[in-house]
Amino acid sequence: MKLLIVDDSLIMRRAIERCVAGDKFTEIRVAVNGREAVEEFERFKPDVVTMDITMPEMDGLDAVARILRKNPGAVILIVSALADKSTAVEAIKRGAAGFLLKPISIESITEALDDILSD
Repeated sequence: MKLLIVDDSLIMRRAIERCVAGDKFTEIRVAVNGREAVEEFERFKPDVVTMDITMPEMDGLDAVARILRKNPGAVILIVSALADKSTAVEAIKRGAAGFLLKPISIESITEALDDILSD
């Protein structure tokens, strides 16, 4: 399986990659903002995307909407530090398959990815 990690924080991108490396994902790529995520999604055709919300150039919610317009079957997990309920609800309304609150752990990201992939 292929995973696209989208986050403007290098530390967060590496943390997610470390959590899932050697697991079910055989190929992992990264993007640093929503605009790059949309472009990389088209090139890479990942099975799953982890998407931050607060990023420069294009935020994660806009990127989710654009990706899903082009590929309604895309599986996107929002991974965000924004803890308010309305943000999570908005992400799900826009088509995200799930929402995970930062900080993450190996267990939390593995469980969240397993949940959205089993649907």
